[in-house]
Amino acid sequence: MTISTVTSRPDNPVTGACLIVFAVFLMALQDAIIKYASSDLTLWQLYVLRSSLALPALAVIAGLRPNTRAALAAATARWVTLRSCLLVLMYVSLYAAIPVLPLSTLAAGFYTGPLFIAMLSAMLIGEPVNTRGWLAVATGFSGVLLIIRPGTEEFSPLVLLPVLSGLFYALGAIITRDRCQHDTPVALAISLNLVLLVTGAAVSLVLLAWQPGLTLLPPFLSGTWAAMTVRECVLVTVLAVLIVGIGVGLAAAYQAARPVIIATFDYSYLIFSTIFGFVLFAETPDLITVIGMGLIAGAGLIVVRS
Repeated sequence: MTISTVTSRPDNPVTGACLIVFAVFLMALQDAIIKYASSDLTLWQLYVLRSSLALPALAVIAGLRPNTRAALAAATARWVTLRSCLLVLMYVSLYAAIPVLPLSTLAAGFYTGPLFIAMLSAMLIGEPVNTRGWLAVATGFSGVLLIIRPGTEEFSPLVLLPVLSGLFYALGAIITRDRCQHDTPVALAISLNLVLLVTGAAVSLVLLAWQPGLTLLPPFLSGTWAAMTVRECVLVTVLAVLIVGIGVGLAAAYQAARPVIIATFDYSYLIFSTIFGFVLFAETPDLITVIGMGLIAGAGLIVVRS
């Protein structure tokens, strides 16, 4: 049984690959900044402040296009809202572990997502994965396993949170491709930021009322809003700019080409996150991690050749 009702979808793999590499570069930079800010601000405070800045910018961008009212109305449509909720769950699962896991390990757990995307593409929307596509996914996933190292002393149960995040990401990608094909990327980005804003505000209010009972959670998830200095204001502004680019780039990429192709190039996030981890947090990958990254790069080359 499939969820697909779309009979014809564009297939522009080069455009899609360029868009996703650009988007995941911004995602890796965003995650590095959030890890950097996690000792001072709460996740929910970041959600509210970031989206409060991003939404006016997206509204201006939407106003430059024809049929502005239709684009804004699409941001609250059922499937668009469901996609946004899945992406918010993705972010929450991912960032729950970001204060304690290295960026490269966090990214490796998250990038089980392309494997989920390949399976769900065939099962739910009838876009079959050919032999080279499966080979690319398997190669990239092998690289992920080398980095995560399940069953060894280096493995942490917290890595399962990014894996759950990868599942939510895959579901959001499938819905983008199948049910949000005719919605503009700007409308999808507006919807995502609306849900992020509402989620951040709702959880902040809950924490304000139940703060004494949440001492077991890390401050990044359970703390109250912190005072803002110039440094925090700059960080939030940069994050707002990044989420605009990420929201539009991700939506456009998965609309442009088949999910299994986009998912393979999606793995480049691992390389970017490892670089930012080294530069900002002195997180040096070991030889096994480097080999895993090489397998992930090889997965992208398989798709390019096909």
